[in-house]
Parts: sequence; C-alpha cells; structure tokens
Amino acid sequence: MGTGRIDTGRAALLQQIAPRGLLLVLSLGLASAACEADVFKYVDSEGNIYFSDEPLHGKNLKLEWKRTSRRLAAENREQSKAELEQRARAMARVKARLDGESLSISTRPSEPVSGSMAVRRARYRHLIDRNAARFGLSADLLHAVIRTESAYKANALSHAGACGLMQLMPATARRFKVNSIWDPAENIRGGAEYLRFLLNLFDGDLRLALAGYNAGEGAVKKYGYQIPPYRETQDYVRKVLRHLASERLADNS
Repeated sequence: MGTGRIDTGRAALLQQIAPRGLLLVLSLGLASAACEADVFKYVDSEGNIYFSDEPLHGKNLKLEWKRTSRRLAAENREQSKAELEQRARAMARVKARLDGESLSISTRPSEPVSGSMAVRRARYRHLIDRNAARFGLSADLLHAVIRTESAYKANALSHAGACGLMQLMPATARRFKVNSIWDPAENIRGGAEYLRFLLNLFDGDLRLALAGYNAGEGAVKKYGYQIPPYRETQDYVRKVLRHLASERLADNS
C-alpha cells in the first residue's frame, strides 16, 4: 500500500458533500437494511470526507467516528424532528406577528365617551394631560387605557386586586413608588410611568406595550416578544386600540 492510497470498503461513499447531507444519504440507505452495519467517517489531510461500511486504510486518513447504521438512522430522525419543530416555531412567530399587526390594521373606532363617563373623563383630564407630557406619551393613549381599565372610575377594584383609574396592581404601584394607590393623581402617574417603561422596553411597539400592561412584560418576553396567546390580553389590546382610534378621531373632528 503506497502513501496516500485509500483502500475503500465495498460500500464506501467517497463524496465531498455537506456532512449533514451524507448522514441523510447513509441513514436512508442503511436504515432499510436488516443488518446492524457499522459506518466509519474519515477525514483526510485536505479536509475531504469519506464514509464507509468497512475500515479504510491510508496514512493521510483520520478516523473521526464509528457508529452503527441503527444509531445513524436514529440521529437523522432526531435531527429531522428538531428541524421540523424549529420551522414550526418560526411559522408560529410569523403568524403571531401577523395576528398582532392585524389588531391595529383592522381596528375600528369605538363609540365616543358620553353620559356619566364623559363627566368622569372631564374630571381627570388635567391629570391625564399633565402625566402624558411628563412621560412623553399622548394624552389620547392614556385616555384609551383608562377608559379600558376602569371607565374613569377612581374607586374601581378588579377581582385580581387591581386598583383605581389605571388598575394598578399593588406590586406595580410599589415598583413605581406610588404612595397612595387610590389617589387619582398618584394612580395615573404610576400607570403612565409604567406605560413609558413598557414602550421603551419594547422599542416603541404599542401593541406589545399594551400587552405587557395587561399580562406583564414577562409574558410578552416568554412568547418571543409577541402578544401572548391569552384571549383576555388580545381582547384588551384590541379594545385599547379602538378607544385610541376614537380619541384621535375626536381630536380631528
């Protein structure tokens, strides 16, 4: 045997193709065989890859691994399964993004505020304007959130324990140093500051900020920076966007 000569096995594959492609060829071919054949992978000094069902000989060859055909077939199945799952997750992210975008694209304005709600709205307008300016928000957005959260009722209390005009949870109130959660001025200030935080966190994406306000920013992160697949949260985002469209329509009328 001269230097550099390669003594191939009876079913050796001497093809310079991607390793994953070779594994696929081998696993498809050998998985159908009844025998438990061994498969050898070699690499020569120039980086060429060789697969064989028998040992190869040559001074410039290095054995990388030896596996059974059954193991190769199992590995290929696992790899294929992982790739399918990865593609499915990617498609789910795309679908979630499109669904989220449709929330704003298809949003219709809600009915204008009227009656007793309009009276309450006027009562807190100065606080809303002040905090909108303080945190770089639109007053329309704060109105839309407050209308959705409490219908401008300063004594609103949810079954989950959210309080006041902007339905702050006690933990959120503490986080943003709200001293009196039932004080309209403090409540609106804390809610506005939280909205600003969420908009900064999600790069100005209003839909994600609203989803975070409803479900917590952790839920938005958990689902790949998409609106979480919670019916309540998705309905909440739609509702706020409808009220926001109504506010803007009123401003332009």
